[in-house]
Order: sequence, then structure tokens, then C-alpha cells
Amino acid sequence: MSETEPAVTLYTRPGCPYCSRLRRGLNASHLRYREIDIWQDPQAAAFVRSVAGGNETVPTVVVAGHAMVNPSAARVRAAVSEHAPGQLPAQTKRRFPWLRAR
Repeated sequence: MSETEPAVTLYTRPGCPYCSRLRRGLNASHLRYREIDIWQDPQAAAFVRSVAGGNETVPTVVVAGHAMVNPSAARVRAAVSEHAPGQLPAQTKRRFPWLRAR
């Protein structure tokens, strides 16, 4: 992962209300992410099944190699803080000092 490549990958599908809610939370946090539609990408769907007990549960999020199934935006922010702290937006570091890398 390069500094310009987002540490967060968001696996979604069209019409998923949980995906929409998480997307809004990530956007409000100013976290950069790459979004992949599992209905358009069979390999992405297979990956989601591999980490979600054989189900195509979305949203599934990967932060710097660490997968989470249906996480909250706060959980994603915490994972970024832990696994990719350089990707936290500057304002997040100021507003949420406890999310800084230890």
C-alpha cells in the first residue's frame, strides 16, 4: 500500500442500506477509501464470502489487510488509527486525539 492508495477498501452492493450508512460515516470522517461492488466483481464477492462465513455480507471492510464484516464508521476509524495511522485526516487527529497512533 502506498501513501496515496487508500488503506480502506469498502466492499458493497447496490441498494444496501448498511453500505450507504457506512459510506456516509466514512465521508463525514473524511477517510479515503476504495469502494468495490461485489455484484460487478466476482473475485471481490469470493473474498467477502471467505471472511464472512460463506455469506456475501456487506459492507465488508478491509483496513491494511484486516477484514471487518458490517463495522461501524467508528470501528473503521479505530482500525485505521491502529493499522494505518498515516491515513487519518489531519482534522480527525485534532478532533479525536485518542485515535492517534500509540
